[in-house]
Amino acid sequence: MRRHRRTKIVVTLGPSSSDRAMIARLFAAGADVFRINMSHTAHDKMRDLIAVIRSVEKEYERPIGILVDLQGPKLRVGTFLEDKVQLTQGASFVLDSDPKPGDQTRVHLPHPEILETLEPGHTVLLDDGKIRLTVTEASPRHATTRVEVGGPLSARKGVSLPDTTIGYGALTPKDRSDLEAALDAGIDWIALSFIQRPEDIAEAKKITRGRAAVMAKIEKPQAIAHLGEIMDLTDSLMVARGDLGVEMPLEKVPSLQKQMTRIGRRAGKPIVVATQMLESMITNPVPTRAEVSDVATAIYEGADAVMLSAESAAGRYPVEAVTMMNRIAEETEKDPNYRAIIQAQRAEPEATGADAIAAAARQVAETLDLSALVCWTSSGSTALRVARERPKPPVVAISPNVSTGRRLSLVWGVHCIVAEDARNQDDMVERACRMAFKDGFAKAGQRIIIVAGVPLGTPGATNMVRIAFVGADVIGDV
Repeated sequence: MRRHRRTKIVVTLGPSSSDRAMIARLFAAGADVFRINMSHTAHDKMRDLIAVIRSVEKEYERPIGILVDLQGPKLRVGTFLEDKVQLTQGASFVLDSDPKPGDQTRVHLPHPEILETLEPGHTVLLDDGKIRLTVTEASPRHATTRVEVGGPLSARKGVSLPDTTIGYGALTPKDRSDLEAALDAGIDWIALSFIQRPEDIAEAKKITRGRAAVMAKIEKPQAIAHLGEIMDLTDSLMVARGDLGVEMPLEKVPSLQKQMTRIGRRAGKPIVVATQMLESMITNPVPTRAEVSDVATAIYEGADAVMLSAESAAGRYPVEAVTMMNRIAEETEKDPNYRAIIQAQRAEPEATGADAIAAAARQVAETLDLSALVCWTSSGSTALRVARERPKPPVVAISPNVSTGRRLSLVWGVHCIVAEDARNQDDMVERACRMAFKDGFAKAGQRIIIVAGVPLGTPGATNMVRIAFVGADVIGDV
């Protein structure tokens, strides 16, 4: 199951895509990683979905990544005496600790940590930013606000706080329970929602202890302010444009997307661009032209992966959405300008042996027009450093660890093969040639370049480059 594109596709599962037949169709259409949203998924259902994905993985003999997305702290207002109230521009509106149903003058805010943190001048957004309030007075038990942008407000609508750093971690008790259940089920990636600071990543990593890679969802201004520190700790970033566009001016989101993609590329860590990429395909069999251009823009920027949310989870055309995303990626990467843009964004290698080897291997492969760049990798670090170079030849990662292959399914351009570790250098070269031929990356008479660490099986010891000829004796053994 070789993909003819470098950009990966993350597909969210949901009511429209929960049975085995549909998940198999989505994988065949182009899904590389499946996302399970714990905001809408019970533990038993999560385990069922994971079992189905592993069954499809076994059928296709190709590692499939599983991303479990934690809900994070959901901030909501309380209830009202009536179905909804109308907030009028210029009026006063109070958020308080009184649990009684509210009216058009006040409502319960069941989050004391917010009331303790709000200050005069802070902005409070309600109902996905449709209503905007400015705090005029604040105390630990109530906050008086002025309605800047009014509108109808009903019970349990969401609260966003673009100016306020709240004194809680990103992991709620529900998140901790979901995280432990996901780790026990053997998932590959965990996504953290509504993080504010690097300590949120450190907290999650203490729990995962390497059992899953951690992805930081960037959707709050506070996270943007600490982006460099967050990038140092996390294994990946998701540009979560939905909530980011609520808490920050919409016009800032495109430039932030570009900044995060560049930062991730320099760090050699995968970047996922998400939210409303093919939104109209929830109800229509084809996307808008603007949506196609949006997906292509993320690909031109060098994002590792693009993601489908409601399009595949609850939409009427999940397979068509994945197929369209696959077609957009393939066509964009065929554009001669694509290589020029990707090359222009290339960062200088860091002063490490692994980066020097990866950069040299990319240059040799492109200079000699080699058919594939094959990495032997135990932990996945070699493949990550090679993918950071965005080489022109395909990248084939061979690992003895299925968990490594699954995590690498999110990384730009990496075709993962799970196989026993090589016994020695000759075995390493012979099997690299055989697997590159078998999976369609090299033909008889072509050459490949092999990157590995010696001694074999030592994580992070990338120190060897070898050019190998795919000969008839290798083909005969396939």
